[in-house]
Amino acid sequence: MEEYFLTEITITGKLMEKVRFYYDPISPYAWLATKQIARIEAAGVHLEMEPVLLAGLLKAHGTKGPAEVPAKREFLFRDVMRIADAHGLPFRGPPGHPFNPLLALRMCLAIGSLTSRRRFTFMLSQACWERGLDISSPAVLKALAAECDLNGEALVANAAEPAIKQALIDATENAAAAGVFGVPTFSYMGELFWGGDRIDLLLRRIAGHRIDEAQLKNFLARPALAVREA
Repeated sequence: MEEYFLTEITITGKLMEKVRFYYDPISPYAWLATKQIARIEAAGVHLEMEPVLLAGLLKAHGTKGPAEVPAKREFLFRDVMRIADAHGLPFRGPPGHPFNPLLALRMCLAIGSLTSRRRFTFMLSQACWERGLDISSPAVLKALAAECDLNGEALVANAAEPAIKQALIDATENAAAAGVFGVPTFSYMGELFWGGDRIDLLLRRIAGHRIDEAQLKNFLARPALAVREA
């Protein structure tokens, strides 16, 4: 199997900078973010796809997903539909939400070709949020794999291998250790940009704009003046 973490690549002898894209198709914002990948790559960076389990990130940080909070759930999907409408994207959404994305994520990691892995990864979000398919279904996932010229039967079988399961666990744990708490998250030069609406700020950072790190460090060192009661 191809090494899970992508290696550095070079273009005309120059090391290409990387942006790591932490992704789980359960997030509609991850779907929306996939529509802007070309803008990021146009900045001259190499994009690495990093499938992670959102539920694992939430557990690691002791938080809930927006869709698990009733008031946030309606806002979230209203917001997603507004953004989709503004960009002319069709929205249908999956048959139910949340759903279990484990098999889909493991199948991503079971794909040896990085090009095919990327195509299948983007296909998952498109199928889920634009076509309304149940991407927790093995039958649906096999069909989507076939649309990407992949052997769905083999991928489903490979996804059950202990090494693939462990790869997803490791990727999620590594992401949480790096400070990733939700998806979509982009990582560039050690800085995290959470949400598809932070891509413009990511592009500014790639262009060389930085905040005053000393000022941030000083602010974070200030004491809390109040503590919320449980």
